[in-house]
Amino acid sequence: MTDLLYARAQMGLSLAFHIVFAAAGVALPVLMVLSDWKERRTGDSDYRKLSQKLAKGTAILFAVGAVSGTVLSFELGLLWPEFMGQYGEVIGLPFSLEGVAFFTEAIFLGIYLYGRERVSPGLHLFSGVMVAVSGAASAFFVTLVNVFMNDPSGFVSTPHGPTDIEPLTAMFSPGWLTQTSHVLLSCYQASAFAMAGIHAFVLLRHPGSAFHRKALSVALPLACVTALLQPVVGDLSAKHVAKAQPVKLAAMEGQFETERGAPLRVGGLPDVETGTVSHALDIPKGLSILAFGDPDAEVKGLNEFPRDTWPPVAKVHVAFQVMVGTGSAMALLALVTLGYRWRKKAWPSGRKMMWAWLVSGPLGLVALEAGWLVTEWGRQPWIVRGVMRTADAVTPVPHLAAPFWTFTVVYVFLGVVVVALLKRQVADTLPDREPKGPDAKGGEAHVH
Repeated sequence: MTDLLYARAQMGLSLAFHIVFAAAGVALPVLMVLSDWKERRTGDSDYRKLSQKLAKGTAILFAVGAVSGTVLSFELGLLWPEFMGQYGEVIGLPFSLEGVAFFTEAIFLGIYLYGRERVSPGLHLFSGVMVAVSGAASAFFVTLVNVFMNDPSGFVSTPHGPTDIEPLTAMFSPGWLTQTSHVLLSCYQASAFAMAGIHAFVLLRHPGSAFHRKALSVALPLACVTALLQPVVGDLSAKHVAKAQPVKLAAMEGQFETERGAPLRVGGLPDVETGTVSHALDIPKGLSILAFGDPDAEVKGLNEFPRDTWPPVAKVHVAFQVMVGTGSAMALLALVTLGYRWRKKAWPSGRKMMWAWLVSGPLGLVALEAGWLVTEWGRQPWIVRGVMRTADAVTPVPHLAAPFWTFTVVYVFLGVVVVALLKRQVADTLPDREPKGPDAKGGEAHVH
């Protein structure tokens, strides 16, 4: 690989690793606070135990996220010095605010972890809420930087760099609301689905576990609500992309020719040499309707733009299809689950639904990673769209293969350690370590 490809691969690897722990760090505090609140409302010790386990999980993921996030901050300066040198002043404000949010989260996480018996119950719960709020704020501010890179504003571009900088305008670049909402929802959705999948797995083996049924009752509401909200917010985000970044939309949909009444392509593999998409199911006029709300609206194709400004079409299209496909599957499962909840007045715990949640557990993380690939690949060949190319921002330092493989080994090691630690947290709650419930032999027990 060339040094440019190694730089991109190293940044991509770091982001792909970090985003999993960052997403969990945003969402687990919400589930932690919900468990704590239910314990205070019901007096049930299982919810107290769950909030303690989630707090320990949050601490583990917070530590790993801090390490991987620090690596990313160094990589921005070391791998992309031209970008940070010219645009560091433009995007400095959201990075600074993200740092404030990070330290706020660390302070209140310490209070929550070690102050349960040392501060008042109200202050302890408030500290958990602040962990959740500051975690979300941290993700919000970092996402604003990505919004700027996709749709830059707040400066005047010159051959010598940006001038007349307006930091607030740059921070809230067009599309900021839909993209930040899309990212935050994906964090909550991915984590809630993963948590539901873990507890569903245990319930398939130990259907009488009261603790895991209650834990599932905490995860399912957040999983279902976010799974149904995400397609709505995603549609709004895609509509902004259609207007502001038409070349990205064309790559996402495999649209080579400018066309009125453009079809929506489900599946398929684009071929940039022939300008076709094979093995796709075309829904007539679907893309024009979804992108512009008009069945006869014109959708610009890739051939409308210079070839050297095309993103990697096949990669973007496939990643987009994976994101939409997994998101649709999760929304369908959420509808079925909420329908069951409405009819039976209880969350499902039968084997079929447990299998469905077990299989769907990883889908949130798959959709999260695929969505970020669409965002990052879809912006190429620009690091700041329309202003600075990725090739012009990369470091001139050669031989980037060594740090790439070094960081790969480090990330694999960290991943193994985290999985082992989280596995221990779950193992401590297995039914063979707690008394059996009255319905230990039944698979249809309900949690209201």
